Amino acid sequence: MSKTIPLVSSGIAGPLGVLHLPRLWQKVSLEKVGKLHDDYPGIGAGYDQMTLDGLGIDKEAFSSFMDSKPTYPQLEKWVLDQKGGSLDGDAVKALNDSIAGYNHDDGTRKEILEASGIEDDGSILDAVNLNNLDDWYCFHKQEIA
Repeated sequence: MSKTIPLVSSGIAGPLGVLHLPRLWQKVSLEKVGKLHDDYPGIGAGYDQMTLDGLGIDKEAFSSFMDSKPTYPQLEKWVLDQKGGSLDGDAVKALNDSIAGYNHDDGTRKEILEASGIEDDGSILDAVNLNNLDDWYCFHKQEIA
């Protein structure tokens, strides 16, 4: 059985406006049924934990809720329920800014760009786009090549 490389970008937000939450939902959903590619954590230390921390959501509570295999709208409703029915707009903006503004270290950037055959001319610095390129490269290598 082929396991799935998540292709939902960290730069995507759902109706609540929280970047990366749709990707986190997809990764954990796949992990819960044994279909997440082995190179990807369900809940990792990077954007995943940043998102949970930014929302003030406990990792274990999130993981336990995901055992119910919620749809994405059900997840957003659960998040709202955990936060008393609304999110702090300033906290969401700060979280989104931290996700959009995060850059990988030079070595990671160079490795990702090289694998994708892109010259490192300094024009792609943000981790969201670099992670997209990495996901697309890994997907192509596994499923297409």
